[in-house]
Amino acid sequence: MSKVNTSGLKPIIRLAVMSEESKSNSQFGRGVANLCLGVRERGSLNAAAKDMKMAYSKAWRIIKETEAALGMQLLDRDGAHGSTLTDDGNKLLDAYLKIDAKLQKSAETEFAKLFS
Repeated sequence: MSKVNTSGLKPIIRLAVMSEESKSNSQFGRGVANLCLGVRERGSLNAAAKDMKMAYSKAWRIIKETEAALGMQLLDRDGAHGSTLTDDGNKLLDAYLKIDAKLQKSAETEFAKLFS
């Protein structure tokens, strides 16, 4: 059996958090996590959206739909003064990032084992 050339290949894990009770398809996934990270780092949903080359109105809609689907507020908005993550938003983002990193590392390790 010949060895498969996997150089330059790696698995990509797509984690999402959703409410089992929600009738919506909205989930807390990589895109929402990136918006929340941007708010954490920049102090503004508008700045986070611009960094992602996304219209503020779209970012706002995504956050509102995700909040409704999860039944939790992710952002505290202070009008012209920007936004901050709520305690729940911070906890969810931190949990998401930790689980995502663990799953990604595990997938890369397993991928390497399977093709070694």
